[in-house]
Amino acid sequence: MALTRPTLTRRRVRALAAVVVALAALTGAIVWFAGSEDRALDGACDGVLPVGEVRAVLGEDAALDVTNRTEGAFGDKTAKSGGKRANSLTVRCRIAAEGTGHIAVTIAGSPRPRAEYGYGELYAAVPASHTLPVPLGNGWSGLFATDTARLGDAEDGTATTAVFLDCARRGDSLLITVETALRGATTLDDPATRPDFVRTATATAEAANDHWGCGARLGTPVRSVGLPVNEDEYEPLLGAKGTCAAVPTASRSAVSTARETARDRAPRESCVLGTRDGSPLYRLEAYYGPYAEDARSQYTRDYDYENVTPAEKPAGRLGQSAYWAGATCPRGAESALYLIRAADADGETRRRPDLAYERAALAAFASASATHHGCAAPSLPKG
Repeated sequence: MALTRPTLTRRRVRALAAVVVALAALTGAIVWFAGSEDRALDGACDGVLPVGEVRAVLGEDAALDVTNRTEGAFGDKTAKSGGKRANSLTVRCRIAAEGTGHIAVTIAGSPRPRAEYGYGELYAAVPASHTLPVPLGNGWSGLFATDTARLGDAEDGTATTAVFLDCARRGDSLLITVETALRGATTLDDPATRPDFVRTATATAEAANDHWGCGARLGTPVRSVGLPVNEDEYEPLLGAKGTCAAVPTASRSAVSTARETARDRAPRESCVLGTRDGSPLYRLEAYYGPYAEDARSQYTRDYDYENVTPAEKPAGRLGQSAYWAGATCPRGAESALYLIRAADADGETRRRPDLAYERAALAAFASASATHHGCAAPSLPKG
């Protein structure tokens, strides 16, 4: 599909329309002028972009630049890959306002065709290297993520919101990912501002749910959302009540602190275990739905020299650096994936690894997460 880049503002459209109508009146002709910018917005992201929300975030009279692409299909009962159902739908649109910022939306059907595995990420990524994404809550299965959560940093006005729609059709789902970047005085540190970064994603999810006949359970309007967790926001592990709850301490490994978030139906969960001063020792991750599928695809590529990977067995060990576990989830959804990785892992080199603790921590983390999501008891790696 050809990309369109209209740049007329509403004000300019009205002025131009008035000129056209005046000229038409001189010749006795009747002319209807439709704003190309509004048409582009109405058709963006296959027609599911919430135009009112976008205008509210980027500015009612801002000159907008719109790009749009739709590929593939969703919900085709005959579409299969490797003997399993597959959805090739990928929708991308980007709306930019000069001097204000941009909104970039990606919508992907799940599961993906097997031919896409091992060639980069299957789905749009959410930042998670330096901060821990937090759940949207309010009945949504989603994430709010940033590269930084510090006031005044270069990325302070940029956030990514992801919404996972578990469709009524067995095994099908949609993942909506929206990056919002605003310039100027906008700061994520202001709790009144953060919902503005979320509303476009949830409104797009509502429209996508109807447009593609997904039939997923939707959440309610997000009035407030927390900040992603920074690297220095650790707490005693013994008092953990969120994603690190039930994970044991370890005297040999000096594990005594945790960085965590609430669970609240998030399709991806993280727990970072550290020493007394917060220095990271282990990172635990839980992946559900499209994120589990994506992680397995990437580990197949990154560890293609291994005999076994998470794509081939429900549980095991990745070389000398990590263990994984898996759990079967309801209604034909992608099996959940749980990982523990040591922070000091350097390829195959590890100094005095505490393997027994790693398996115990993974077992506690995976069991608590699986229970929260209604999945079966995890399959765990052996010694």
